[in-house]
This record gives sequence, structure tokens and C-alpha cells, in this order.
Amino acid sequence: MATPAQWLAGARPRTLPAAVVPVAVGTGVAVQAGGWVWWRALLALVVALALQIGVNYANDHSDGVKGTDTDRVGPMRLVGSGAATASQVLKAALGCFLAAAVAGLVLVIATRAWWLLAVGALCILAAWFYTGGSRPYGYRALGELSVFVFFGLVAVAGTTYVQVEQLSWLAVVAAVPVGLLACALLVVNNLRDITTDTPAGKRTLAVLLGDQRTRALYIACLLLPYGVILGLIPAAPFTALVLLSGFLAIAPVKAVREGAIGPALIATLQQTGRLQLVFGVLFALGLALP
Repeated sequence: MATPAQWLAGARPRTLPAAVVPVAVGTGVAVQAGGWVWWRALLALVVALALQIGVNYANDHSDGVKGTDTDRVGPMRLVGSGAATASQVLKAALGCFLAAAVAGLVLVIATRAWWLLAVGALCILAAWFYTGGSRPYGYRALGELSVFVFFGLVAVAGTTYVQVEQLSWLAVVAAVPVGLLACALLVVNNLRDITTDTPAGKRTLAVLLGDQRTRALYIACLLLPYGVILGLIPAAPFTALVLLSGFLAIAPVKAVREGAIGPALIATLQQTGRLQLVFGVLFALGLALP
């Protein structure tokens, strides 16, 4: 029986900024539009966190069942390590998806935007089939695209919409740097795992691109968001606050450029999550200020 600490590790808390940041930024856009609603923002956060933890457990279950997690460099996996059974981890994943569905349903009823039901269903299906099913798209180099769409465009614009009940160009543009930083987390994770994913048959984007081009992609995902911010400053001047987070990009960019591999990239993953969180907080604050 897995301990609470092992369940927490299996939830992969270092990936949770990918869920928190888009909700914070989407709420910042809602504040600027003069229509933010705190309890709707809180429910949006519940949806995002439940989906993120749910997909982490679902990946743990699917990879454990397929036997592709027996030789890992990164965080422990519950099924692969034998700490929990596949059935237990599957139930945890389904419980998270149910929590996301319930919170999302409340938002749908509050906004009467019934089309959001389809969006929510698509989010859950995308979370499951990332590594689940017979043809998981995460093993077909589509993981980064999915992360950009769901933890960037959908999460930011969706958070804004459920509060102000309309979409704006600012919500869509603000979603771009958020999505890119979420992609950076996945890219550096898959860069670390190239040597184990290749023999396991995982055709991630990193496996297809190879080591050097994956490193270039990671650096681009980390630096391009600052270009978007520079373009936004004329319309939302206080978003210039985000530039203060730039110093946090120095260490991970340096590590990746200098060829860090294996366990050394675990620290880079942590630094990327820290950058993403600080970037997101400053971005949300800059958007919210009048």
C-alpha cells in the first residue's frame, strides 16, 4: 500500500504550475475586463488542478501497465515501482477526472454556456489518451501540441470566459506565453527521458527531433514568451513586470545549452516550473493592474 508521501510524489507536484498559471493569467484578464468572479476563478482552479493530477496518475497507470516505466530517471511512478497497484492508480485518476467534471459542471450551469460541456469532455479524453488506449498520442509526438492547446489556449481563455462570459483578443494572446512555458516543462522532461523512451517505443517529439534540436526547442519555448510580453506592453503596460522573471531563465537555459543529461535535468525541470510560476504570477498581476 502506497504511503501518502508516495501518492503525493506520484501526483508530480512540480508539474502543478502548469495548472495554476493559466487560471491566474485568465483571471488577470478578467480583472482587467472588470468582471472577475472569485468563486468561479476558484472552481476553474479546481478543474485545472484535478485534470493535471488526474493526467499524471493516468500516465502512471498506463505506462505501468505497458511496462515502459521500469527504468526511470525522473520522479517515482507508483505502478512502475510497485508502490501501488494499477487498479488503485486508475481509481485515483478517475476520481480526479470526476472532481474536475463536477467543478466544471457548476461553471457550465452558472454561465449557461452548454457548449462548455463538450470542451470539458474533450479535456478529459485528451488527459486519458495522452498515454492511455492502444494508440496514445503522447507517444506520437503530439504531447507538446496538446499541452499548448489545453494548458494554454483552453485554460486561459476558458478561465476568462467563465468569469466575464465573453472571449477577448487579450485572453487568446495571453494564452500563448502560458502555453509555451507549459510546453517547456514537457520538452525538458522528454529530453531527460530520450535514452529510456527510445528503447521503450515511446515516440515523443524529443525522440523524433533528437537531442540537439530538442534542446533548441526548449530554449525557444522558454524565451519566446518574453517576446509576446514585449508586444503586449503597449496595450497592457504593467505586463512589463514579467520581464523581472527573466533572470530565472538563465540557469535552465545554460544547463540545456551546455548539454545537461539524465539526473542533471531534474534540477532544470524544477527551475522551469519555478520560472513558469513566477512568470505567471507577475503576468496575472500586470494584467490586473489598471
